[in-house]
Amino acid sequence: MSDDYHYPIILGRDEIAALIPHRGAIFVCQQLTIDGPHDFRGVARWSPDNAVIEGHFPGMPIVPGVMLIEAMAQLAGAGLLRGDPYVKTLPQASVGVLAGVRNCWFKSPVPPDTDVEFHIHCRQMGAVVVQVSAQVKVADTEAAKLEAVIAYAPRDQLFALPG
Repeated sequence: MSDDYHYPIILGRDEIAALIPHRGAIFVCQQLTIDGPHDFRGVARWSPDNAVIEGHFPGMPIVPGVMLIEAMAQLAGAGLLRGDPYVKTLPQASVGVLAGVRNCWFKSPVPPDTDVEFHIHCRQMGAVVVQVSAQVKVADTEAAKLEAVIAYAPRDQLFALPG
């Protein structure tokens, strides 16, 4: 991975996967364009045979809102790791985690097997805290407006068992 910050930076699914730890059915990121250190455009897609989609709701599948929030966090995390020079200064053992959901509006159902577009803007709020805002669209229809917080924490402290 290069420290080249000539924008836009375009990442495919495999390049996104190399940046974040998510795997399996929860990893739905398809593409990410990094337009600047805090501005990203990403695409996610949920397969209709995803176990969560199959159960939400049988006969009329809808991508759950919480999955839209998760996809936003994954795309923002990958964008920050690859495109924000400040994040590169954090200790290598740091991991970004979803720390809060501040505001969400779900405006239109999101069907599986469609490209869902995320227009993301991030704002550094503290040394290890980033506010993430996104407009989510399916085709030209606004599906959601999301706002969450990502915090970076040392991996060894985050996953340390008490006791």
